[in-house]
Amino acid sequence: MAWIQRRQLLASCLCITASVFLLVTLQVVVELGKLERKKFKNSNWQDGHASMEEEPTHLYPLPGKEALNWKNKSETDNYPIMLWWSPLTGETGRLGQCGADACFFTINRTYLHHHMTKAFLFYGTDFNIDSLPLPRKAHHDWALFHEESPKNNYKLFHKPVITLFNYTATFSRHSHLPLTTQYLEGVEVLKSLRYLVPLRSKNILRRRLAPLVYVQSDCDPPSDRDSYVRELMTHVEVDSYGECLRNKDLPPQLKNPASMDADGFYRIIAQYKFILAFENAVCDDYITEKFWRPLKLGVVPVYYGSPSIADWLPSNRSAILVSEFAHPRELASYIRQLDHDDRLYEAYIEWKLKGEVSNQRLLTALKERKWGVQDVHQDNYIDAFECMVCSKVWDNIRLQEKGLPPKRWKAEVTHLSCPEPTVFAFSPLAPRWSSLREMWIPSFEQSKKEAQALRWLVDRNKNFSAQEFWALVFKD
Repeated sequence: MAWIQRRQLLASCLCITASVFLLVTLQVVVELGKLERKKFKNSNWQDGHASMEEEPTHLYPLPGKEALNWKNKSETDNYPIMLWWSPLTGETGRLGQCGADACFFTINRTYLHHHMTKAFLFYGTDFNIDSLPLPRKAHHDWALFHEESPKNNYKLFHKPVITLFNYTATFSRHSHLPLTTQYLEGVEVLKSLRYLVPLRSKNILRRRLAPLVYVQSDCDPPSDRDSYVRELMTHVEVDSYGECLRNKDLPPQLKNPASMDADGFYRIIAQYKFILAFENAVCDDYITEKFWRPLKLGVVPVYYGSPSIADWLPSNRSAILVSEFAHPRELASYIRQLDHDDRLYEAYIEWKLKGEVSNQRLLTALKERKWGVQDVHQDNYIDAFECMVCSKVWDNIRLQEKGLPPKRWKAEVTHLSCPEPTVFAFSPLAPRWSSLREMWIPSFEQSKKEAQALRWLVDRNKNFSAQEFWALVFKD
């Protein structure tokens, strides 16, 4: 009997140890997501936008109305309330004008049960199970704003969770407010020759510079880009300035990541013929400044990331796609060929030299988007998101006033969907980063269980504890 009890005790200890390990792993993932967001907030080089901590500027203030203090609740009774459940904007109360419609925007959760509260706005990176506005009333819409990498919150990228929302603004072209071009100011910066270094000068610079440049400080993300670059470096010379695979140093004044939109940094990168533009995750339409920056500078991007990138190229021949090469050695051979043949290389920058952006999808997206990038004459994309939700809420109010049923909007799985991360098999693990590199696949699998558990609990439409959530996640 004692022997059996010892075995049972041992089994219990193993289960507890495994659970603790999983929880620690999950916490690491959460902290990594927070770190990624912190870098995003504190540096305008990452996306070319104002910091998320800044208060959005609205171009259409309501005439005769000042920003309202949240305590004056009686003044909001005639306006739908949009409650930021994730306090992205930091506004305690503001009456915002969206065309002919006006809504009251706030982060103050005392409005949870206000009869005019119509929509809850969530920022994806901060969407968690700690507290949700439950029970969810029939007239409560949920809206998701998430422009960041899936690594920040994998739960959102599974059908059970993304379909909880009525409205979305994501990098996917299929969302209600697509943010696919969020890192591109406009077509003119693509055509600009301001930073273009003539090919003759680049050929001279090649005496001291590699043909390829790589600048990354977020090492071993879900795309496993560093493994690819590490293997590529064995076949062709690469100058790497970031923390990842660094073999060359930037000037001291440019070592801060916030300097990556500085003129001096642009001038250095513009000297190269090619740049490795590798995203931190592989998702359709997830396209960051890593792709647009070299196009603006007149450097040919060697791109790895969005499988749908061909839909967004300025011209048919403006980037080299890693996906078209079976192995890094083949890519390296092609780079060397272009490096030694000016005629072949110039074919990739001809569109820029002529100022011809021929991709109609790209041109239309830039023309029709309802927000701008670094443009004081346009709303930013947070403003546009707020107004999209406000306008849809008002549309339903008007329908109900006519005795008609409201229109029900619902997010689809295509609004935020990424495949499971993979790792490249040809490159051995680097000792420093092996544990991080190996973490993304099990984390993705874990996020599936979390998504299913969260959906089951939310569908019960009552508040739940973290203990209930994790018990359901780890249920056999």
